[in-house]
Amino acid sequence: QVQLVESGGGLVQAGTSLRLSCAASGRTFRGYDMGWFRQAPGKEREFVAAISWSGGSTYYADSVKGRFTISRDNAKNTVYLQMNSLKPEDTADYYCAAKVVTTIVADTRGYAYWGQGTQVTVSS
Repeated sequence: QVQLVESGGGLVQAGTSLRLSCAASGRTFRGYDMGWFRQAPGKEREFVAAISWSGGSTYYADSVKGRFTISRDNAKNTVYLQMNSLKPEDTADYYCAAKVVTTIVADTRGYAYWGQGTQVTVSS
């Protein structure tokens, strides 16, 4: 089992950057592909980015491609989401999760062990 704790959210202006962190506990962290999702008020949770266990493969939602970068440091049991050129539509609670279904990348059904989330608010 993996326990996840997100941090790094906050209130920022459009066009600026934030880096989210997801700290994992458990020796098996490095065996999991990991993902970031977000959920805006009144909307469903949506996929943002994912990274393979080795960090060698990454995947992004079209809405964040070119602006966000997912990375991981297995020695620190941490996954990061670097968010640049933030837009008001990026405002949401951001969650990290461990991927447990090999064939599912961009759907919440492929993930387990969710963190509690960190709030990101982007003002215009």
